[in-house]
Amino acid sequence: MTSTQIWLAIFGMTFVTAFTRAMFLIGGERTVLPARVQKMLRYAPAAALAAVIVPDVLTTPEGLSFAPSNHELYATLAGLGWFLWRRTMLGTIVTGMTVFTLMRVFL
Repeated sequence: MTSTQIWLAIFGMTFVTAFTRAMFLIGGERTVLPARVQKMLRYAPAAALAAVIVPDVLTTPEGLSFAPSNHELYATLAGLGWFLWRRTMLGTIVTGMTVFTLMRVFL
């Protein structure tokens, strides 16, 4: 990409972000989202988090990997298991980082 294309992309994304957020401010209290849309928006943070984390955890420089050499995948699964069992954030972080470190050291 040329520097002009990069700047156009940045300005374009800025405009789209500002425009979509401004629509709710411009409409004020008169703008009411349908109940179905409000219900769907409750899942947006979890969907966005999954969209960011899953590709990073499953891919390696060689491509999609479920091999034991993919330490991030197994550390994530261990952290998820801890969170589902105990529901503590600190334990989730400690468990995931411990599994990640042990796998890097011994595998």
